[in-house]
Amino acid sequence: MKSEEIKELFSQFEEIVSEYMGVECWSARELQGLLGYSQWRNFENIIEKAKESCQNAGQETSLHFAEVSKTIQMPNNAEKEIIDILLTRYACYLVAQNGDSRKEEIAFAQNYFAVQTRKAELVEKRLLDYERVKARAKLAETEKKLSAILYERGVDEKDFGIIRSKGDQALFKLSTSALKKETQCSRKSSCS
Repeated sequence: MKSEEIKELFSQFEEIVSEYMGVECWSARELQGLLGYSQWRNFENIIEKAKESCQNAGQETSLHFAEVSKTIQMPNNAEKEIIDILLTRYACYLVAQNGDSRKEEIAFAQNYFAVQTRKAELVEKRLLDYERVKARAKLAETEKKLSAILYERGVDEKDFGIIRSKGDQALFKLSTSALKKETQCSRKSSCS
């Protein structure tokens, strides 16, 4: 698949996204053509497989595959009501995973969702890291205030170490020395 085709598919995929009740979703009818399926019944089979995958993953299918009806224009100004399915990003991912990977469009969608999922994971990790750093700074500040109060009351470093160790044991189910070792290991990403 050429670079410009990939950019075009990416653009088309992002153009058909809409928001329904605060959730980002795609119309299965619009996605059908974009993923290289000319007949609804063939695409509907892929959606059913995706629903099974969703259910097997322990997810509530109705939260990711919402059946809706929509009216389409017919010849001679007639209208017809058809069933459509609004798909969450997760549902689109499952549809792509259950589609015919020999189709370039499906192969693109599979790669697209792999990249988007990784981006979301990295953002989530950064947010968790940021929250952890904030919590650690707050803990350090609180510990500093506590130690000042305790020293004023005559508690020495040894007794403060015992208090700290009891706190670590209560919070983390680890002794202070085990907690320090685990923290060092996680920073190095490996331990013996």
